Amino acid sequence: MFYEVNKLTTTTTLFAALPTFFQNPSHFTLAYNNFALHTYCIPLQYQPYNKMKILIAQQNYHIGNFEANTQKILAAIAHGKAVGADLVVCSELAICGYPPRDFLEFSDFITQAHNALHTICQAADTIGVLVGCPAPNPDPKGKNLHNSAYLLYNQTIQGVAHKTLLPTYDIFDEYRYFEPATSWNVLHFKGKKLAVTICEDIWDIVDDPLYRVCPMDQLLPQQPDIMINLSASPFDYLHADGRRDIVSRNAARYALPLIYCNTTGSQTEIVFDGGSLVAGPDGTILQELPYFTEALHLIDWLPDGSLSAGTYAPIAPQPVSPLSLSATTNVHHIHQALLLGIRDYFSKMNFTKAIVASSGGIDSAVVLALACEALGAENVSALLLPSQYSTPHSVADAVQLSVNLGNHYDIIPIAPVFDAYSAALHPVFADLPFNVAEENLQSRIRGAMVMALANKFGYILLNTSNKSELATGYGTLYGDMAGGLGVLGDLYKIQVYALAQYINRHQEIIPQNILLKAPSAELRPDQKDSDSLPEYHILDPILYQYIERRQSPAQIQAMGYDATLVKRILTLVNNNEYKRNQFCPIIRVSPKAFGIGRRMPIVGKYLM
Repeated sequence: MFYEVNKLTTTTTLFAALPTFFQNPSHFTLAYNNFALHTYCIPLQYQPYNKMKILIAQQNYHIGNFEANTQKILAAIAHGKAVGADLVVCSELAICGYPPRDFLEFSDFITQAHNALHTICQAADTIGVLVGCPAPNPDPKGKNLHNSAYLLYNQTIQGVAHKTLLPTYDIFDEYRYFEPATSWNVLHFKGKKLAVTICEDIWDIVDDPLYRVCPMDQLLPQQPDIMINLSASPFDYLHADGRRDIVSRNAARYALPLIYCNTTGSQTEIVFDGGSLVAGPDGTILQELPYFTEALHLIDWLPDGSLSAGTYAPIAPQPVSPLSLSATTNVHHIHQALLLGIRDYFSKMNFTKAIVASSGGIDSAVVLALACEALGAENVSALLLPSQYSTPHSVADAVQLSVNLGNHYDIIPIAPVFDAYSAALHPVFADLPFNVAEENLQSRIRGAMVMALANKFGYILLNTSNKSELATGYGTLYGDMAGGLGVLGDLYKIQVYALAQYINRHQEIIPQNILLKAPSAELRPDQKDSDSLPEYHILDPILYQYIERRQSPAQIQAMGYDATLVKRILTLVNNNEYKRNQFCPIIRVSPKAFGIGRRMPIVGKYLM
């Protein structure tokens, strides 16, 4: 049978329209604009099965790289066959990578996704596969696509589950592209009923739900045997405990075992940490897969409905929503996230070498140390650009850091270039006093120098600005704000110091003098950051309240902070949105990072 639709259609909808397919295995071809996409055969004979082995495939995908993603999924299927698995579970939108964003608006992107799905389907012969892929929506009144999970077995599509709850907060914008599910059915596999949900679908059991429908409440009357959630849940340093709690509460609420498969890897600014979970029907966490790495883990689903998932080593919980900033909260995971963010950004963009403007300060030291660990010291170069205002110990500290790390470094004094610029500008500047113009000129000379080396030798410049500086505008556009990737842009200064201490946990990599000296941009004699900003131990907690916790000026003042100080700091934040709007991507590690997850008006004014 040849079935023509106006939009790419889903097998779920076809099944609803053609119920006779469920009784009689048959072939049909799906077509779009007279182009045949795939031919499917639908066998509907399920056999009772008493024990099942399920392989969780926690993998690192690459957005739009269908060939590489398909090969990873096929490798997981091959491994599943080798260890006797009945079902392989992959993560949300595994075939195309998450989040694909406006790639979803290209019909060819969807065609390639379904070509990959067809290839994977052919490998799902003696083994079942649950895999995430965008599914066409045939309803002309809705959006073109669903965010879906496909169940493949016997080289056919056995069923499709669509995501119901489409997040639109922070970094998420799924309702821009996808139509939510409006009907819910368990998927049948080897005599078992699978309640398949996708990421956000299991998050709406909190006391103040964001949505009007709870997918599991809709599926429960069909008496599912197990819950399986395909997820792409991003990392932040407060998220892991909340995720464990959600998985545990879902399992206990519905008295069903739950398998939660998360993706890992970094997609530009978003880091996915893995940490896939297995929970028993009483809510007990039975297994947690490793963080920030790929993993294939086999579990046994026993005849009594319980799961045998190996030994679980519980992790000490952190506050899910701390009311104040802690510099050391989950610093070990922040360290891993930044390494993965750097490593994946370079590998997925086919970059190989990085350069860092090394000043002898704490920020550039931490970035340089992270880059060497992530990419190998042989692939990282440091450029020291001292001016007439740089202290001798700053140069010495930067040199010692590179010696400790074993990376190449060059020293190019900028004083002659600065003098030449000053002479050229003198007829216009006349005898006006030295001010921020000359300070920023030095920073822009440094930016031009380091970018020249980047262009000449094929480096990618790693930016060293921290979140405290970006929040308050303490940086120079086209100078020290230049770069291809912001490594520390989501860490406040006090967190940067904690991270430096963590890097030095086994041996001194970052020289102690860098850790001990007062922060300074060294753009004028005896300059200190505290000349322009409050001390960081005062500044950062106020910024945290405003940015992460979205507290109003009045609420922050009620915490005991001086009203004049709060107004000064928040004015700096609001007035420098235009700078952040021009900044490079920032590796996201907090619950509220600058970038795609924080959308503020450039010309806005919000002070009370």
